[in-house]
Amino acid sequence: MEKIICVCGHENPVGTKLCGKCGRPLTEEAKMSKIVDMKYDGAAIRSKTRNKSIVDKIWNFFSSVKVGISLIIINLIAASIGTIFPQEFYISVSTEPEKAAYYEKTYGSLGKLYYELGLSDVYSSWWFQILVGMLAISIIVASIDRGIPLHRSLKNQRVKRHESFMKRQRIIGEGSITEGDSSNTLNLVEEKMKKLRYKVRRDGNALLAERGRFSRYGPYINHVGLIIFLAAVMLRLVPGFYVDESMWVREGEMRAVPGMEGYFIENEKFILEMHDNQATENQELQGVNVVAKNYQTNAKLYKQTDDAVPGKDDDLELVKEYSIRVNHPLQHNGYSFYQMDFRLNEIKAMNFELTNKETGESLGAVSVDLTNPQNEYVIDDQTKVQLLGYYPDFSGFENGEPQTKTPTPNNPAFIFKMTTPEKPEGEVSFVAIQQTIEPNGDNAYKMAFNSVETRNMSGLTVHKDSSIPFLAIGGAIFMIGVAIGSYWNHRRLWVEQLEDGSIRLAAHTNKNWFGIKKDIDAVTEFAHLPKYIDQSENDDAEKEKEGDSTL
Repeated sequence: MEKIICVCGHENPVGTKLCGKCGRPLTEEAKMSKIVDMKYDGAAIRSKTRNKSIVDKIWNFFSSVKVGISLIIINLIAASIGTIFPQEFYISVSTEPEKAAYYEKTYGSLGKLYYELGLSDVYSSWWFQILVGMLAISIIVASIDRGIPLHRSLKNQRVKRHESFMKRQRIIGEGSITEGDSSNTLNLVEEKMKKLRYKVRRDGNALLAERGRFSRYGPYINHVGLIIFLAAVMLRLVPGFYVDESMWVREGEMRAVPGMEGYFIENEKFILEMHDNQATENQELQGVNVVAKNYQTNAKLYKQTDDAVPGKDDDLELVKEYSIRVNHPLQHNGYSFYQMDFRLNEIKAMNFELTNKETGESLGAVSVDLTNPQNEYVIDDQTKVQLLGYYPDFSGFENGEPQTKTPTPNNPAFIFKMTTPEKPEGEVSFVAIQQTIEPNGDNAYKMAFNSVETRNMSGLTVHKDSSIPFLAIGGAIFMIGVAIGSYWNHRRLWVEQLEDGSIRLAAHTNKNWFGIKKDIDAVTEFAHLPKYIDQSENDDAEKEKEGDSTL
């Protein structure tokens, strides 16, 4: 793009308001302004100067402050939606049907809608991650768009400035010194400003005293912290970077750990301890008779050897043995196993007797392991029982076929074929709890229920969050930027000695004008500088006079 050549001969990028060398105003807006805009020191901002190509339009969209604020509000609204009802991480169910039933049962039709819209896992949803990504892009683009020109302008500050630049600052002053030798004025100014911890540079008969330039980078340090924070949030989508899985492990069972490839966990025993004291009055009103003191899982964590087949629980080596209790998780390689829930007395096995219905004589016992049922149970050479069908959670018949609601043995039902010496062709019987159906008519034999074996289950949550260090770093950097931008400010004082010995001065700060005026008062008294004025106060006074004359 073409350059703007100032009267002093310096080439400035298109869109520059003030010449980078002498400070002359280059645009009509700057020339007409009584106090020049020093927000970016007059540097050219890309989004303000280019709007032709599709790249320019995309850049300008994301660099817009309005767009950035809108994205922040949208992200806040989306995040707040996730607090209406508990997220899936905080509920003690793992399967999709159980989750759907939980939200509908607990929160009614609104909870059902909440789950169906995916709001129960809002922070891991694709659309929330897109919103976070757009906000990160907006912050990055806005920082580059404004930060780089500002850095260049601050880095290349000139000591000598044109008269038009000096007179367009908010604080200006011009005149002869009040007393003393004018040839020593700049030396006195330099001495005093250094005592006030200003960095002083001189160029001939001009002087620039500057302090707190680093504070101008405070907002951009904020942006860096936010970008790291948002990047850490998005890194949770990377496989293995963030794990939050639930699993149920029965006593005596070994299961592969979800989200932790090559690892298996075994539940040796579940322990539930109750308080000995009686229930309180409030607990009695709520129907609570006993209070849990402790529930824990004695677990063993195994890891597959290098030559093992993935997914198979063979060739394992013990990694850790630990008693998992509430708030005392088993931890290994950044993973944590939390004790979240338990279920007591789940049916493990059902014991039956193959009995003659008329005489009550038993031909033998059959024990059905509900986690690993066999196809056939042989009692002797002429007596056996075949398992034709197994329905762990029997829910009724559909078109004459028995159905199961879940794979958990909550209400087991069986279809047996009983072969006996008396009935070598076999008899078929459907057996459920308190229900027996003989589809081929009355049988001579039946599977009589004898006893049941139960065991407990532990509900564990496997959690890993590698983004926490990045979140902490991003938050710390953000707070550093807030502190820099809040408690420090960039102060500048330009002083020039004219040929006739008089002094011209101008000052600017990005905030805290009271502070810079206090410093100018101190150096004015020490170096006997001419009196200064605050042009913004003069403008306010003139506006009040105009209002009075109108009335």
